[in-house]
Amino acid sequence: MKRIITFGTFDVFHVGHVNILERAAEYGNHLIVGVSSDNLNYAKKGRFPVYSQQERCRIISALKFVDEVFLEESLELKKNYILEFRADVLIMGDDWKGRFDWVKDVCEVIYLPRTPSISTTEIIEVVKQLK
Repeated sequence: MKRIITFGTFDVFHVGHVNILERAAEYGNHLIVGVSSDNLNYAKKGRFPVYSQQERCRIISALKFVDEVFLEESLELKKNYILEFRADVLIMGDDWKGRFDWVKDVCEVIYLPRTPSISTTEIIEVVKQLK
């Protein structure tokens, strides 16, 4: 069994999220998704997600091609999560290209292209302007 792991906030869920998770699942037969905690998202982006970590985990868990979901508390613990979940491959969006090469000693690392013209941050900004 080839185990794939990926990570993300997955806030304001959109087709770009579906695309990367679906493509990640094609690399193996067991997809594990680490969903960034509310506090981790605040530390990374200076804002809390629109949807709570429990809601985001529930959304990701509902996808038919996702096998396991857990809460990611720290970017620095990536290697620990990879080892804990016995992942063979880490898959991330290419906006992170090179940033996780430091885990190549414990698993393969693949960066997939993002879906063009869509981002959660842009969606949030557009919605704010509608008010």
